Amino acid sequence: MRAVIQRVTHASCTVDNQITGIIEDGFLILLGVEDEDAKEDMEWLANKIVNLRIFSDENGLMNKSIQDIGGNILLISQFTLFAQTKKGNRPSFIRAAKPEKAKPMYQEMAHLLSRLLDKQVQLGIFGADMKIDLRNDGPVTIIMNTKDKDNF
Repeated sequence: MRAVIQRVTHASCTVDNQITGIIEDGFLILLGVEDEDAKEDMEWLANKIVNLRIFSDENGLMNKSIQDIGGNILLISQFTLFAQTKKGNRPSFIRAAKPEKAKPMYQEMAHLLSRLLDKQVQLGIFGADMKIDLRNDGPVTIIMNTKDKDNF
């Protein structure tokens, strides 16, 4: 499982000119699911996300978590995080999980993050052509990969 976590002051997702999710102050998370991913990967990643201390404290240091600031999450499914570009110029997405596995894991991640934050996580629409608007704060962007936990 891969996640691109962006600290934002605003983020929204629009599908067919309808807003499906909108937040202020929190994380825009792009989430990719791989065939090998299991529930343990999801739990590890969700706990890392809600405990990441990348929000400023009163001294301007990144010491606060999204829980500490009462922040929000907009979670977007993104199979292209598993693009392989080694050969040629057209990416291959063979490592990305098929929708029948990825969609339930995306939905379960949303439930898990909502439970950990004790608030509803905002969502895109799985598999849709989404338009994402964001105001990256900092900018602060963190990439996490559950297959490389030793580096996170």
